[in-house]
Amino acid sequence: MRLSLVLNLEKLSFELYKKSTQGSTFMSKRSTNLESFMEGVISHNPGEVEFHQAVREIAADIIPWLQDYPEYMEAQILERMAEPDRVISFRVCWEDDSGNIRVNRGYRIQNNNAIGPYKGGIRFHPSVNQSILKFLAFEQTFKNSLTGLPMGGGKGGANFNPKGKSETEVMRFCQSFMTELYRHIGADVDVPAGDIGVGAREIGYMFGQYKRITNHFTGVLTGKGIEYGGSEMRPEATGYGAAYFLEEMLKTKGESIDGKNVLISGSGNVATFAAEKINHRGGKVLTLSDSAGFIYDKDGIDEEKLKWVMELKNVRRGRISEYADKFSGAEYHADKRPWGVAADLAMPCATQNEILEDDAKTMLSNGIMAVSEGANMPTQIEGIHHFLASKILFAPAKAANAGGVGMSGLEMSQNSERRSWSNEELSKMLRDLMIGIHKNCNDAGIQKDGWCNYMAGSNIAGFKKVADAMMAFGVV
Repeated sequence: MRLSLVLNLEKLSFELYKKSTQGSTFMSKRSTNLESFMEGVISHNPGEVEFHQAVREIAADIIPWLQDYPEYMEAQILERMAEPDRVISFRVCWEDDSGNIRVNRGYRIQNNNAIGPYKGGIRFHPSVNQSILKFLAFEQTFKNSLTGLPMGGGKGGANFNPKGKSETEVMRFCQSFMTELYRHIGADVDVPAGDIGVGAREIGYMFGQYKRITNHFTGVLTGKGIEYGGSEMRPEATGYGAAYFLEEMLKTKGESIDGKNVLISGSGNVATFAAEKINHRGGKVLTLSDSAGFIYDKDGIDEEKLKWVMELKNVRRGRISEYADKFSGAEYHADKRPWGVAADLAMPCATQNEILEDDAKTMLSNGIMAVSEGANMPTQIEGIHHFLASKILFAPAKAANAGGVGMSGLEMSQNSERRSWSNEELSKMLRDLMIGIHKNCNDAGIQKDGWCNYMAGSNIAGFKKVADAMMAFGVV
């Protein structure tokens, strides 16, 4: 039943996407090949709707482009990319503070290592399942390629919820998780990082267990503390990077962030540091959110208010609703997302599929001119189709939020060289990295009318580097 519904929704959304493309011949080639390809993906991965969505988004741009590159088609490169190198699933047993034995499921998806060791975060969240991690690992392959750094794509995690757990419970879980994971990773094999539910605390516990088991002090994890091989700028990198990409897009239209009203979802590192950079550039941040709702501050979430939010979320681990109690004039909207608030720019920085089709329509009717995705795949595919059809500036996550993994790649380099770079050096590297990613996406995505399809540009630019490496290796 669920699979039938997914197929019907995908067919409907594809018809909508046709409206944003040019040329009937182009579409006839695209439709036939895309639908045939997706039927194979869905039949081989039944019920994995998030993975289907991620593959379709990329295949929709790559398949027509491949018409001019038959060597990639003959070698079945896209089909090989859509099949992970390996899917690792394991049991994680741990003991809570009451002495009860608890069982969770852990994963590591090693999608593609054609251009470097597998690289991608670890997510601890109740929603974690194989489909979500396969979509993230698939996207990560393209994202890492765009950075220009030698990193393949991977992702991992567990359906464990760190919220409400004591420090010792989190520690026990992380140690048990790493007791299985350690055998599958390594500095030149697979280098995980943090993600939702996995911050410096969890990385520390996992790295400590890895070192304890292997007796090796290597750069096997990124996002570590500064004291034991971590990198300056890592917490800021994803949010700052998404703001830098937004800035570069606006420049192509003679616009800037200065004076613009901005919607931001989330209130973790990505969201708060995106907000910080927007403030630095003269924009006004109107919203932040968490899983329970969002706050709207018509006066703007300035640097002082933002510092309070960072303390609330990182130290006290409170809820964003407390903002409305602290600052007069602010509104809290329970069980809602911020996309109905009128603004100029939007940065979804919370989680996947948080902008639904109706949200996208509302945003467009309210005059949104640019969207820069800070989270992974935060816009539902139907919403993306509306953004592209309207030809606004739309930066997909694989390009806009690549600053985080780019900084992780620099941490890997520091660990290998047994050195560290200053905050100033890393800040410049991050800025240059995002400018380079924007240029690559713009060059590959520019259309005849001057509008840039950053979605197509990021997919094509990311695909080609990995594809060329896979071709060089032969059939492996």
